[in-house]
Amino acid sequence: MSPMHLTTAPVRPRLGERVVAALTRDPGTAPHATRNDAVLAAVLAALATVLAAFTDTLRHPDALGWTLLLAAHVPLVWRRRRPLLVLAAVVVLVIPYHALDNNHGAPVPASLVALYTVTVTQRPTRSILVGAAGLALSVTVMFTFGDHKQVGDLVRTYGWVLAVLFIGIDVRYYRQYVASLVERAERAERTREEEARRRVAEERLRIARDLHDLLAHSITLIGVQTSVAAHVLAADPERLDRETVAKALEDIADTCRSARGELRTTLEVLREQGATVEVRGPLPGLDGVPDLLEAARLAGARVLETLRVDETPPPAVGAAAYRIVQEALTNAVRHAGPEPAIRVSLYEEQGALRVSVSDDGRTADVGSAGAGFGLIGMRERARSVGGTLDAGPRTEGGFEVTAVLPLRGALEGAG
Repeated sequence: MSPMHLTTAPVRPRLGERVVAALTRDPGTAPHATRNDAVLAAVLAALATVLAAFTDTLRHPDALGWTLLLAAHVPLVWRRRRPLLVLAAVVVLVIPYHALDNNHGAPVPASLVALYTVTVTQRPTRSILVGAAGLALSVTVMFTFGDHKQVGDLVRTYGWVLAVLFIGIDVRYYRQYVASLVERAERAERTREEEARRRVAEERLRIARDLHDLLAHSITLIGVQTSVAAHVLAADPERLDRETVAKALEDIADTCRSARGELRTTLEVLREQGATVEVRGPLPGLDGVPDLLEAARLAGARVLETLRVDETPPPAVGAAAYRIVQEALTNAVRHAGPEPAIRVSLYEEQGALRVSVSDDGRTADVGSAGAGFGLIGMRERARSVGGTLDAGPRTEGGFEVTAVLPLRGALEGAG
């Protein structure tokens, strides 16, 4: 036989595993329930026949007794669907059987199976009431139609009845316990999946903000620097200021290199596989703000800064402040008109890092920038470290962005 025709036989569960599965499985959801119950009823009928024929030979059933005995096993086929009705039918058939003084041990297995089905499917209180009612009914029948000497046998039989009651109730509680464990595990799995989806969404949002800030800032600077070079070339071609053009092109190259480096870092994060992502390269911080100010000056802006930060803030706060200043400068250079005056302030006050970027440009043009994702991204960055951000036109003209980023809360959150 070729290897292509070899098949692996399925591994059958062990006997103990099958027994545990049968105990923990809900009777109403078991596969092939009716077929299995029909087989069980047939086996119990055969057992009852053997008991009636070979035990207590003085009480062999007559024709009516055999009919009642075998008929008492027929309802067991539907014991999972209607347990109480099945038990009632068995009792109705077994009582006249005992009243005719037939073999009293033959119908006991079927009666116990019907009672067990009730105990594992009904509330414990109802099961105990059913068992007590059955005991009272059997004693009444025995005293009415039977021999008083059989009361001891009846009591011994009802010892088994009580055992079945407690076993069935215990199995019911065990099934409920297993069901609660399964439900808890499924709920925990759903929670883990939701947490994973939330983390993925947050990571995608963070990367989208980084790409927006990076590309918007870089492309704006490149556009302004290219405009400067084009203006120098077109203003007086005969008296070409080669040094100015070379400086503009060098600034464009520096901006492209810086943007390429940050873009490579962001893309490496996207390429990482696994739950933990290690970003290559440090997060941008306040030490990069002077470079942003210098880039804005090269783009033609008149920048005045006030930087009074005595201690290095947490990385998350530093990165948020850097991105807020970057986006605010980008909007000012893009929308505030030619050669805007921009004031940038970063200082500590009352346990918080305060960031302010204002310009004296055209308010109407600056306000139109709010239609994009710049202001949304700045607010999200401020909220990510527990801070707040306000942005809007100034009464004296221009646009202003102010942010308050708590330092102590960020440190505690990072710990």
